[in-house]
Amino acid sequence: MSDTLESAAALSDADLLEQTVTAVRAAGAALLERFGQVIHYTDRDDLMRALAVNDDAALDILRPRLTQLRPKAGWVEDELDGGALPPGEWWVVDPAEGNVNHLHALPDWAVTATLVRENKSVLTVVHVPLSGETYTALAGAGAHLDGRPLHVSKVADLGLGIVATSQARPDEDEKVVRRIGASITGMLLDALVVRTSVPATLHLANVAAGRVDAFWQFAGARADLLPGALLVTEAGGRISDAQGRPWTPHSESFLAAAPGIHAEAVASLSR
Repeated sequence: MSDTLESAAALSDADLLEQTVTAVRAAGAALLERFGQVIHYTDRDDLMRALAVNDDAALDILRPRLTQLRPKAGWVEDELDGGALPPGEWWVVDPAEGNVNHLHALPDWAVTATLVRENKSVLTVVHVPLSGETYTALAGAGAHLDGRPLHVSKVADLGLGIVATSQARPDEDEKVVRRIGASITGMLLDALVVRTSVPATLHLANVAAGRVDAFWQFAGARADLLPGALLVTEAGGRISDAQGRPWTPHSESFLAAAPGIHAEAVASLSR
């Protein structure tokens, strides 16, 4: 085994988290240099090329650094992929979470990296370059924002709650789109305020920080749910599908909520 492999194998998960933070922040700085002007596109192909340029700018930094940290880990960077991963370790990365917002000079975008081991999230980093905020979570060791512990809200009445949802992907199946619309209507009746925007990860970071009380989404993918799921869980929140059943990457829905309103949120989304 090479010195690089030996050194990577010797790193604790806490050390891995610290070095992942460094890599993700560096990628965020590269995207920040590209941010500020609306990028115009004329068709879907033009849009996809513009998105790819941002992805590549971040991946050129993330891939070699994270690969050096865990040389044997697999690599997932397609933000629309879902389902369980094969055995072993995997980096699940979204190099430009909220990429379309970046192209439109909107502030809601981030860089994320999550290490998954035997289909369980071990650590995650979510960096928001415009605010400079870095959210981290380590399984069993809590969630933090720039080193400060995070805790979900203590709200116990959905009628007093701020809730949020997100569109999982463009060109969603009509059945899912109608389900999203019905759920928003239900939550408009049951909750205090409903926020709708992309990306999911930033809503989930807000749930973990106690700023938002619940987040739900139909469909979804690993890259937009795994980072936030670990943040919320480690901040004391509850994760399930919309019917209150245990959530897995195969689930058709996702719900993250403060414990005090989880049951009410499930009731609202299940009717």
